[in-house]
Amino acid sequence: MKSVGARCLPTIAPMRILIANDDGYLAPGLAALVEAVRGLGEIDVIAPERNASGTSNALTLDRPLQAFEAREGQQTGYRFVNGTPSDCVHVALTGLMAHRPDLVLSGINQGANMGDDTLYSGTVAAAMEGHLFGMPAIAFSQTTKGWAHLDAAARTARAIVEHVIGGGLGGAPWLLNVNIPNRADADRLPWQVTRLGRRHASEPVVKQTSPRGEAIYWIGPAGDARDAGQGTDFHATAGGHVSITPLQVDLTDHARLGDWQQRLGNRAPR
Repeated sequence: MKSVGARCLPTIAPMRILIANDDGYLAPGLAALVEAVRGLGEIDVIAPERNASGTSNALTLDRPLQAFEAREGQQTGYRFVNGTPSDCVHVALTGLMAHRPDLVLSGINQGANMGDDTLYSGTVAAAMEGHLFGMPAIAFSQTTKGWAHLDAAARTARAIVEHVIGGGLGGAPWLLNVNIPNRADADRLPWQVTRLGRRHASEPVVKQTSPRGEAIYWIGPAGDARDAGQGTDFHATAGGHVSITPLQVDLTDHARLGDWQQRLGNRAPR
């Protein structure tokens, strides 16, 4: 066993952790997460070259990718890829890393990834890419932009990682989506296991005119919460809890599968 703070964690010889994000390799949230889990195992950091928020699970297939090593400042030793968050984890697992990691972490993201956000989120996608390769994975986000109280969010991430490591990482791979309120006491807030809520449709696009007189459009802000009832990630974080949502990849509408089978399953083309 090895001691980490007041906890005793099982020795995994040695534990290997891959860390990515979607805000880019220079993002404060990535540096905070790396420092938070330092000492829990061997860490590889492979993140996007630039901000890739909202890229979901996109893989770059129309051009080759390149990986570089950062050699300056706090990011010395990080590797970055000129692609998406999913590219980073995919390339890491299939070409860059000499050993398979035991755990994939993503974040800490600037802003919430709750409800429908998870379908667009590059932060969640990076963790999901590890999950698709059969590894346990966790995506971490702060609920509000601006990096306020990032140190407390990092301590929360450390505690959650310690907890899951302490329970063992064997068995079927899992995927957790964690949202942490921007509070100085975030590391003392209770944890709540939640389901995804739902948002209203996004706000309208913002239309502007380019210097050349052409119409340009910015995607509008995300809509407000539509389903923020008890048990949802929205409800939990609004009530001062850290939201932990187990996710799965299966998008099948199981509740309506039988209905669609009756309507379409026995039809043949005319």
